[in-house]
Amino acid sequence: MGMAGTRAGKSSKSSEKALNYATPALEKGLDVLELLAHQVEGLTKSQIARELDRTVSEIFRMLVCLERRGYIAQLADERYSLTLRLFKLVQEHPPTERLIADALPVMHRLAHDTLQSCHMGVLEGGRVAILAQVNPPSNLGFYVKLGSTVDLMEAASGYVILAHQDEQHRERTLAEWARETGKKAPRDLAVHLARIRKAGYEKRASYLVKGIVNVSFPIFDGRGSAVGALTVPFIQYQGSAMPLSKVIEALGGAAGEITAALGGRAPAA
Repeated sequence: MGMAGTRAGKSSKSSEKALNYATPALEKGLDVLELLAHQVEGLTKSQIARELDRTVSEIFRMLVCLERRGYIAQLADERYSLTLRLFKLVQEHPPTERLIADALPVMHRLAHDTLQSCHMGVLEGGRVAILAQVNPPSNLGFYVKLGSTVDLMEAASGYVILAHQDEQHRERTLAEWARETGKKAPRDLAVHLARIRKAGYEKRASYLVKGIVNVSFPIFDGRGSAVGALTVPFIQYQGSAMPLSKVIEALGGAAGEITAALGGRAPAA
């Protein structure tokens, strides 16, 4: 009994030591990347040091290394900015590459049939990242920039993915969102997500752009958990354009096609 207790104590101390193992250089490099990810115009060495509460000499080697590896580049006025290398790595990751490859043909057909643009988003921490975007074959349209990110609480696709995650994944996502933003989740979030699950999709006025109605359907993996969302930012055209009800029907079918191509399945009702 005593020996078992001793072993358990040693194991606990070993695990705690492993969790607290310091990697300061890696931490500093990641801090730089995360900081620059939110800076459109870039930052100078001094600004980066100030924002991260470090000295210029502490981050200098990080900047040299990240620039040499192609993750950051110097702009005018000695400002550093992220390159597209991280985005390219994400696209080249096998599961992501397959998701994009399976989705694009379906999305092109959807845009052609509905004369509406569409985009596919996935969660990246507490934000939605746009992995694919297709414009309609018309002179007018509204689109979301490929590679852009938006707060998941300001995107229909963010709520749709949250609503169709299992509880454990949803808690982790919300914890990451709270850590990144310093905000608290809306008080009616549980009710909102339950409403989306019951309907199977989200339809509501855009959180960011007046005059746009976002319609978003989940894309599922083989466990029945949402890996992404397919969204149409619906524009009401004059004349004989496809009505919203038909666009919703076409969008739901397209999301189902992508799910099937991935070998995914919608969860049981």
